[in-house]
Order: sequence, then C-alpha cells, then structure tokens
Amino acid sequence: MKYEQECKKIIELIGGKKNIVSLVHCATRLRFSLENPEKAKKEEIEKLPFVLSVVNSGGQYQIVIGSAVPDYFATLQQLMGLTDSSARVKKGKLSLDSIFEIVSGAFSPLIPAMAGSGMIKAVLIVLVQFNLLSESSSTYAVLSAASNAIFYFLPIFLGITLAKKMGGNMYVGGTIGAALLEPSFTGLIGQGQTDFIGIPLEAVSYATTIFPIFIAMAIYVYVDKILKRIIFKDIQLFAVPMFALMIMVPLTTVLFGPFGTDVGNALASGVTWLIASSKLISGFVLGGGMTFMVMFGLHWGFTPITLDNLSNLGGDPIEGMAVAAVFAQIGIAIGFFFKAKKHSKMRALAGPTALTGLLAGVTEPIVYGIILRYKRLLPIVAISGGIGGAICGVSNVTMNAYVFHNIFSIPVYTPTLGYLAGILSALISGALLTYYFGVKQEEMIDFYPENQKSIGGEGGVETSETLVYSPVNGIVIPLERVEDDVFSSGIAGKGVAVIPEEGKIVAPFDGTVVVAFPSKHAIGLRSTTGSECLIHVGIDTVNLQGKYFDMLVSAGDEVKQGQTILTFDKEKILDEGYKLTTPVIITDAESIERISYKETNGNITPKSILFSIGE
Repeated sequence: MKYEQECKKIIELIGGKKNIVSLVHCATRLRFSLENPEKAKKEEIEKLPFVLSVVNSGGQYQIVIGSAVPDYFATLQQLMGLTDSSARVKKGKLSLDSIFEIVSGAFSPLIPAMAGSGMIKAVLIVLVQFNLLSESSSTYAVLSAASNAIFYFLPIFLGITLAKKMGGNMYVGGTIGAALLEPSFTGLIGQGQTDFIGIPLEAVSYATTIFPIFIAMAIYVYVDKILKRIIFKDIQLFAVPMFALMIMVPLTTVLFGPFGTDVGNALASGVTWLIASSKLISGFVLGGGMTFMVMFGLHWGFTPITLDNLSNLGGDPIEGMAVAAVFAQIGIAIGFFFKAKKHSKMRALAGPTALTGLLAGVTEPIVYGIILRYKRLLPIVAISGGIGGAICGVSNVTMNAYVFHNIFSIPVYTPTLGYLAGILSALISGALLTYYFGVKQEEMIDFYPENQKSIGGEGGVETSETLVYSPVNGIVIPLERVEDDVFSSGIAGKGVAVIPEEGKIVAPFDGTVVVAFPSKHAIGLRSTTGSECLIHVGIDTVNLQGKYFDMLVSAGDEVKQGQTILTFDKEKILDEGYKLTTPVIITDAESIERISYKETNGNITPKSILFSIGE
C-alpha cells in the first residue's frame, strides 16, 4: 500500500482513528474533522519530512502534503476502513449512473485476463485453419483451457469483483458463483425437474452467464449487512458467510437462474414469430438486440431453435441475422482504436480486442471492457447491429453450421454477398458512430498517454519557456497577501493570486489537465513544457463540496490558452461567506530555475501575462 507507513504515523499523531470524525482533501492538503483537536500533536506532525505545514482553520485540522495528497488520502481511507462508496446504492435509491459504475467496476479488473484469453483463442483458430495444430491434440486442449477459463468461470470472477465493488465479502461472492459451476449442482443438469426442500428446481448451465450472479450479488450485500446486525460478533466469522451461502445459493438456483432462462425462451419464441412476420424488422431486432441478450445470458434461449433449424432446415436465419451484432461490436473497438492516441490505454485495449473479435469471434472483452464503460456506445451498438441485421434479414442470410462468428467462418453463410453486406454495414457504421459520437470529452482520460506533453508555443513550435496568462478577469495581488498561510508562505508553490471579477476560469496556457478535483474548486494543469500549475478558486471553498462550481474538463483533456475550463457562481459563494481570492501557482517550482513575474498588482484579463517560467 503506497505511503502506508507515513499515513500510519499521521493517524497516530492526530489522535488515532477514533479521533477522526471525517476526512476530505483538496488540492494540497488533507482536511480532518477531529473529535478532539487537542489530541493532535501539531509540532510532531510538522516535523514529518513529507508534511509541509499544519493549519487549524475553519473547524478543520489541515495537514499540507502537496501534489501527492490524493495518494495519501486513498491510503488513509484504506487504513481507516473506508471504501469507495460512490458506486453503491444509497438510501434505497437506484440510478442509471450507479448501475453503470457498478458494472464497469466489476468488469474492469477482468479485462486483461479476458483480452489475453481471447487472443489465445484467436491464435488457436489460426493454427488450426493452417493445419499447424490439431484440435484433437493435447497441446490444443491445454491452450484451449487457458483461453476458455475466464469465460467459463465468469460467475466466480464476477462474484468476487461485484461483492468487492458493492461492499460485501468478495470471497463469499466468489463462492456463490462457484456453487453454480460445482459438479454436485451441474450433475443435476439434464435430469429434468428436481427440487430443493420441495421447491421445484430446474438445473441449467450457468457457465459464461452474468445475469444470475449480478442479481445474486445485489441481494447478497443486503443479506450480509442484515446477518451482521443480528448475529453475535463472537460467531460472525463463520456464521455470517455460512447463512449467506445457505440463503443465496438456493435462491439463485431456484429463482434468478430459471428466471433468466424463462426470459430467454420467451424472447426466442417472440423472435421466431417476428421472423415469420417480417425479416426486415426481425433482422433489426436481432442484430441490434443480441448484444444485450448476451450480456444477461438470455441468448441461450435461441440455441435449441438454432440447432433444430440446422438439423431440419440445413440453415438457421436467427444466427444469420444476429451475426451483425458481433461485427457491430468489433466496429466499436476499431472506432476507439483510431480515436485513441498512440501509447494510450484505450488503444492498447481496443486493438487486441478488435483482433480477437475478427479472428476468433470472441467479443466479451469488447462488450464488458469497452461498451459497458461508455453509455453512448449502447445505442451505437444497437443501431449499427440493427442496420447490419436488417440487411442480413432481407437478404435471407442463414448460418449453415454451428460456428463462432469470425472472418474464418464466412463460407458457412449463404448468400455470401448478403452476408458480407450485412456485417460490413454493421462494422463500418459501428466504427464511424463510435469515432464521432462514442465518448464524451470528459470521459477521454484513457484515450491519451500517461504524462503526455503536447507541443506548445506560437505556431506549434516547442519552447522551453511557458507564458502563464491570467485565468480570469480581476485584480492580481502578490501571493503573500493571500489570507491562507499555506499559499502566502509559498509552501504550496510560487506564483500570484487573482481576485476574480467574473465566475469563469480559462486555461492560462496550452497543456493537459492533470487533475480535476471532485470538489470542482481547483484544477491542476501541465504546460506543454512540463511545468505544473494549480488554480485554486477561493479560500476553503473545498467545504462547498462542488456547490456553485461547474468543472468543464476532466483529467487527460488537452486545453488551449483562453479555453473555459471551470465556471462558478461568484455571488452565491460570497454570500456563503467564502473569499474568492484565487492563487495561481507553479507546484513544481523547485525544478524551475527561473520565474519572471509580469503582473503582481492591478487589473488584468486573460490576455495579461502573469509570469513566465523556464528551466
């Protein structure tokens, strides 16, 4: 754990965990609310080598750390037993944003394993196609196990990540998922109607499915909390997980799983009726909707119909239309690959997942790693898949053998021209819609390389000097006049301060957003020459927790000098009793050999140069 020893020392000197009522942080300091401030040993804290200063102001005990404050804050949260609860459903309220955050958080840790496994599957298909490896060989079996494991045991992995994200015991969550794949349960599959204590139970395969485990984890976290309230602490170690498993595993197998199966079967019957009525509409529905059915494991309801069609009719129109969904997903990955910059996280993810989809027909890494992370992609995958599916439908495309949908399976679809028109339409429309509309500007942090430096200066020429313009209309004053010891002493960095005359902050130079604070009152920028600047709107305005502020950019965004990056309601903040004096400081000033001040008093505008910095 980063900074663990330093944070343990802070907790000790501040009076221990029980003395800490709450903790927040701003741009440079940790802000504690203490039960008894007198227990804190100020002089000893100030002697710590990583502490710049200690300020007791406004009812908060503030420890000034500097630019590393987010790392210290995260470590302190863990040491004090606090977790990131931003994704949890609070007070019974369920929002679309919270659902997406939970889904994204659950799949994010699994993305590397899914992408790597998918690439192994793609390599195996190529080796088999070129007769370099036999499917009956033991080598193929071992590598196939490596490629299939993450997908087959997905309920286990999701049980772990979902439980962790939602606040339950992640190993109990994983055990609930594992119970669905345990041989004692899977041995019941195919035995027809069985029961659990007299309640009818129909065992089905839950390998690769996500719907049952998502529902199970959403309920498990509440069951876990209830059990902890009613069971004596002395026996909670074994009693809480024991009763949680005894409740959740039967509930999942009796209720959640069969419910998903029934919904899938109903969808299959509805689609069969729709195909008979209109191949255009059914193609659009299947191509546009299959991605969502796969997400919840509802696509299994089509499998018996597909196999029956292949056996009796020689071809299946359902998969002949649904194939468009796969290529729409691949198109989305291609669109993001070209939108992302070189050496960025998104390009590193989108490229291999697109290749895996094309070569192996494995698109789970695209669905769970990309599509579910960005809400705009949901209508895009529906539209592009729907377009391709409709073309396949009116062209009477059928799949004539049970295969994965990939470029090697082209010969099993007829007519070939109709099939190619459908999948190419889905892929191209998915790529174009994704490239132009797939992501909001504030969500693009993963589309840029870490520590990226753009080329600045007039005419795009790189320069070793950075001109720092005023970020706001107002009156500039020396930093020493700021009514905050941390800023006025220069501990936080060198620079000046501006008293704003309007509620708009603009970028003081061309550069990149390093950090956009959740409280929206401050923003950190890196210039094209590498210098880091902090704009801190007001004194102690972090206490407003974002009220009256509107951050217009996100970490990773590139900005141009004069571009509006933050707005605030000046009058309302002043009415709340806060001063709006805004320090503009260079936080890495110790690495700068020269800072030349241009304006330190008087009226200025965003066209005024406050100071220049250079090595």
